[in-house]
Amino acid sequence: MTIERLHIRPACQDDVEAIVMFNAAMAFETEGHRLDLSTLRKGSLAFLGSPRYGFYIVAELPEGKSYKPVGQLMITYEWSDWRNGIFWWIQSVYVVPDRRGLGVFRAMHDHILVKAKADPHVCGMRLYVERENHRAQTVYQRVGLTPSVYMVFEQDFVLGHDVQRKEKEYP
Repeated sequence: MTIERLHIRPACQDDVEAIVMFNAAMAFETEGHRLDLSTLRKGSLAFLGSPRYGFYIVAELPEGKSYKPVGQLMITYEWSDWRNGIFWWIQSVYVVPDRRGLGVFRAMHDHILVKAKADPHVCGMRLYVERENHRAQTVYQRVGLTPSVYMVFEQDFVLGHDVQRKEKEYP
């Protein structure tokens, strides 16, 4: 793959199956979560249909006469009264395994960074990463993201602590 051939664009409703498969694979790979695909599809469609929540981008490569998705990244919004601006949260990052280490994430990050810096309402970017995902942490630091002084705490009303974890590969 040459990074020059990588095409990055906003995701649309037609991308839902790729988004569902990427998110399911990411959840299983990083945290051992086996997500319900029906719920994931409904949630992805709801997000894609609600620009006030944020947006996805898709990275794709030419395959024949069309393009094949090889990565995704989701942006959600957080208002900061301290800064009178919006943080863009990078979430649901996924690059297909055979395209990792080739600059796909860097290209998506750079694409988002240019858009964020051009928007006067955006005051910064943030992301969270699973504590044990050291490979991802290294990648994020290489593109200029630094660990925050904050820790993330949550009360998850859907997945909680009773998420079904699997030890075998995700189907």
